[in-house]
Amino acid sequence: MIDTALRQKFEAALGRDAVLTDPLQLRTYECDGLTGFREVPALVLLPRTTEQVSAAVTLCAEAELPFVARGAGTGLSGGAVPVAQGVVISLARMRQVLDFDPDDRTMVLQPGVTNAEISRVAAPHGLYYAPDPSSQVVCTIGGNVAENSGGAHCVKYGFTVHHVTALTVVLPDGSVVPLGGDAPESAGPDLRGLFIGSEGTLGIATEITVRLLRTPQSVRTLVADFPTVEAAGEAVSGIMASGIVPAAVEMLDALAIEASEAAVHAGYSLDATAALVVELDGMEDECDEQFERVVALCREKGTTHIRIATDAEERARIWKGRKAAFAAVGRISPDYFVQDGVVPRTRLAEALSRIAEMSRAEGLRVANVFHAGDGNLHPLVLFDEQAGESERAERLSSEIAEMCVELGGSLSGEHGIGLDKACSMPKMFGETDLAVMQRLRRSFDPCGLANPGKVLPTPRLCGESPGRYRPHPLEAAGVIERW
Repeated sequence: MIDTALRQKFEAALGRDAVLTDPLQLRTYECDGLTGFREVPALVLLPRTTEQVSAAVTLCAEAELPFVARGAGTGLSGGAVPVAQGVVISLARMRQVLDFDPDDRTMVLQPGVTNAEISRVAAPHGLYYAPDPSSQVVCTIGGNVAENSGGAHCVKYGFTVHHVTALTVVLPDGSVVPLGGDAPESAGPDLRGLFIGSEGTLGIATEITVRLLRTPQSVRTLVADFPTVEAAGEAVSGIMASGIVPAAVEMLDALAIEASEAAVHAGYSLDATAALVVELDGMEDECDEQFERVVALCREKGTTHIRIATDAEERARIWKGRKAAFAAVGRISPDYFVQDGVVPRTRLAEALSRIAEMSRAEGLRVANVFHAGDGNLHPLVLFDEQAGESERAERLSSEIAEMCVELGGSLSGEHGIGLDKACSMPKMFGETDLAVMQRLRRSFDPCGLANPGKVLPTPRLCGESPGRYRPHPLEAAGVIERW
């Protein structure tokens, strides 16, 4: 419990305006982008510096108080859901670019800087930051580090871990340590790589050094329509097997296209069963030659129409349509789950066929929009909670993730495990694997205070209270209110 004395200590360390206690303000932080999991925290802290984060975590450690670090709250796995009677440490006020060296092509950032802001600052110097999640306008670099986020261009440029060279981290006891360094790689165990993707369970990153890339000389983009999602999947396999490394290969099915067009009118074909967005970049001559080969491969696999972006404005429209797809699905369904499994590229067509079968079996629609180039599926399970479909949708979503493991893939490509997929971890890892993960986690956090209950399955999570939050009948009737 947080008594008056402890609250006053937080206020002394961070300032009174950085400690939120009002019940209405606290409810703002009760969930992340996966709204089915909710818990109102006892307190929310808003530090501005590494020193203030350290002071806050130290007080939590002394009081044995669990805490959850939170960025913009755009995560889709329940990774930022608060702990009951615990603290949320929001990094929203830590939005400074601390250093920028265009010659060295590095930038040092506080965790609250948005992904898109990095490229905006770098652009006048002919540089950009390669990882580009669809939520890049609002998601933060701290959250990207926590989830090891990727994006549309990860097939060629990799994930966050490939573009972060150093971190300043506040450990769960409040101590501050550097991880990584100026060199891309360092000798010894890769503690920087270990921390990236740990979902806030090993500490809080407060300063992040990223490497930047030169803006490509040439960029070529197309949208190819296909009569079936299986044919589109075969086209992806054909492109990748040819030896060409595209900057991006994205796929949208008919439902995703319908939703996206209703929202942003990007010019996708409404009569297409599936569409591939393929982008190449690099030196102009090489880019043009490979682009012609991609067009030929799409035709070989049965494309019904190819749209080639003729200028930067049209290219931007194409990407606006793709990146709007997740949010736009709200136009065709009142509720939906976003899944995040990975399958080998050679089994894309099989995976999509299996998803269609599972969808029919449950009587629910599934919209597919995903990073096809690296097999990172994002099936959106559509349902209506008011019609009593939430349990079926949750079951189908979990079954799709576990099917990905069965096909030789992974439970998650970039959204993380969080609360959503913790109970599925034994489908991918054995008891020894999970035990090693737990021992490693305890070496950083022996008291289990940093984002407890996430990533690794626990009896409480997977036994007594599984699944998403369901309101009490009196709450649903409006008789009582949940705080």
